Parts: sequence; C-alpha cells; structure tokens
Amino acid sequence: MSFFGFGQSAEIEVILDGQDSRKTAEVKTEDGKKERLYLYYDGETISGKVNVSLKKPGTKLEHQGIKIEFIGQIEMFYDRGNHHEFISLVKELARPGDMIANSSYPFEFSNVEKPFEVYTGTNVRLRYFLRVTIIRRLADIMKEIDIAVHTLSSYPEMNNSIKMEVGIEDCLHIEFEYNKSKYHLKDVIVGKIYFLLVRIKIKHMEIAIIKKETTGSGPHIYTENVTIAKYEIMDGAPVRGESIPIRVFLAGYDLTPTMRDINKKFSVRYFLNLVLMDTEDRRYFKQQEITLWRKGDKLRKPNLQSPAIMAGTQNLQNTAQQYQQQTAGDNDNKTTVKEDFLRAPSSQSNDKLNESADPFDQRVSSPTESPENMIQNMTREAGDGQNDSSNDQVE
Repeated sequence: MSFFGFGQSAEIEVILDGQDSRKTAEVKTEDGKKERLYLYYDGETISGKVNVSLKKPGTKLEHQGIKIEFIGQIEMFYDRGNHHEFISLVKELARPGDMIANSSYPFEFSNVEKPFEVYTGTNVRLRYFLRVTIIRRLADIMKEIDIAVHTLSSYPEMNNSIKMEVGIEDCLHIEFEYNKSKYHLKDVIVGKIYFLLVRIKIKHMEIAIIKKETTGSGPHIYTENVTIAKYEIMDGAPVRGESIPIRVFLAGYDLTPTMRDINKKFSVRYFLNLVLMDTEDRRYFKQQEITLWRKGDKLRKPNLQSPAIMAGTQNLQNTAQQYQQQTAGDNDNKTTVKEDFLRAPSSQSNDKLNESADPFDQRVSSPTESPENMIQNMTREAGDGQNDSSNDQVE
C-alpha cells in the first residue's frame, strides 16, 4: 500500500533448503484454524535463501541493510504488548546501499537449539519464525515465515503402572488400574475397573481426557481446563465383583506432549478423569495425571507394554495377569495407593464424604508418602442432582 507516494517497492520470498522433501506438520493458529508448516527438530540447521524482487524493474531500492532473524517467542494473549523471546539469532544479508536488480541472499543458522515444541492454546502461543527485514529510512519492509518444531523423546525406561483404590465411605469401593503412567501420542490406554463394594445406585460411568493449561505466575495465574475426549465405559448398575475394561486410543485426538513450566511462562498437563453418576444425577469423579510424550518415527524401541495393548478383547483377568508378569520381580515399578472418590465443592448430599483439595493436585503417592490402607475420596461435582438436601453442609 502506498502512502503519499511511498510504499513497499520490493517483495521478499524465503525459500528453505530441501523444502520440497521436508515433512510438514499441522499447527493450530490463534483463530482456531490449522495450517501446515515445515517441520524441524531441536539441533537441526535452518538454511535457505532470501529472494528480493523489485516491483518496478529499472528502479532502485535504497536501504540501510538487509537482515534475517530466527526467533523463538512466547506470547500471552492477555498481555499482547509483551513478547517473550527465548531465541533470537541474527544474520546480516546485505550492507547499506542501493539495489538496482533482483537479488538472492543465502543464509544458514547452524545446529539451532529449539528446546520447546510449538503450541497454541487458550491463553498462550509458542512459535518459531524467520523474519527478513529490509531497513529503510521511512518504513521497513518485512516478511515472516513460521516453522513447526516437535520435541522427540525416547521410550521411558521407568514407566510405572497406575493402580488405585477409590471410593465413597461405606457406599462405594472400586479399584482401577491403567497399564502405564506415560504414553506417547499414538499410544493406547489399557486398564480395568473392579467393583469391590456397591451400596449406591450407579447409573453410568465415563472416562475423559482433560488438558489443563496454566499460564502466568504469582497472583496472575490463569488456568483453563479443556475436555479432549470422553467415553462412556459402563451403562447400568454394577454389582460387586464386576470388572469394566478400559481402552482409549490417543491417535485420533489433538494432543501435545506434556509441558512443564516452559520458560517459566506456562504448563500443559493431562489427566484421566473417571466419573460415576448415580440415579439422582449426582456425579462423582477422580482424576489421575498422566504424562504424554512424542515418539519419533525412526525411534523403534521395543514396547514392553505391547502384550497388554494387544490383549484387546480378551478376559480382563488375563490382562491383569499380563500386567503382573511384566512387573514381576520389580515391585518398585508399580505404585498402589488406596484413595476415596472426592465430591466437587458446593455440592450437598447425605453421603459420608471426606474433604479434599483440588483433585488436579492429587497424584499417585509413593508408598513412603501414603499408608497402604488409606482410601482416597472421589469428588462430587458442583450443581448436580435434584434431590440434594439444602440443610447438608457444603464441602
């Protein structure tokens, strides 16, 4: 656009080396759409060339220098005026002078450290991009091109299973088990739920994957919970001794690796949320944190949990035996904790429930942190049910 006869008199094009054969990845934009970007990894060199074309052949372009930058940036949506740059590399492409013809400039950023994965969430965005700037007296000419970055991990050597007893005092006692605590993004969650005591009228049970995004620090912390997926795993009243299988395929969902305290700005954590609903529409839930990681295409390490995953539709008792065989002789790799279901704040009922902190902050304790015979509570969701007594004390 020209303003009083002045405007951008040149066009900038950035061509990356090997882009025709380079893999691409879908990255969510700020407006919720998705775009495909060229994919890079930590330590990989970024190189290519910058083509500058004059819009009017025969004219000259006076400039104060041409440069290219590689930037890693975190942007908080509630503080858009401040961009936090954790990577900033600069290469000079041309000295000040006059450009009288179309020109091409090669560039290379060797073995660039890219410690974090690209991410666009509810309140934060982490991005990597190349920025070319033609410096001019009145108005600079700029061009930006985003790239995608994935962080790869190897298969965890220590991958404890999750086994926990939860319930409502004198009303419900169940045991649930997940085959692992760490899953790659294309993995399958396999588990079972076993009812030890049933004295309330349960209508159905469901399991959900919840993403918890935390941004900011100190008094300015913002937390957003997003339900990624939800499955109904039981319909109807269970009986004592009944087992319910769990199989959740992660490949079809928009997941990222677990991110903890990224550059002291934000975190992304994932939870499995087990929910029970009784005939009075009161909902009880228990959440357990899991760790997600990205497995590289070329990292074909043996999956020690594959027998359990392939067990699929076989009897749950056989599946449980496979878990025990895989962990035989190494009891330290399995942590068993007894907990109670917790009721959500602001709900009321005559059930005997224990007060508890935010279920997101409850993790599987080590044997040294929790007595073996402790049973953790489930949480009752707020505002559910039509038959709650108004005289009951709010937990």
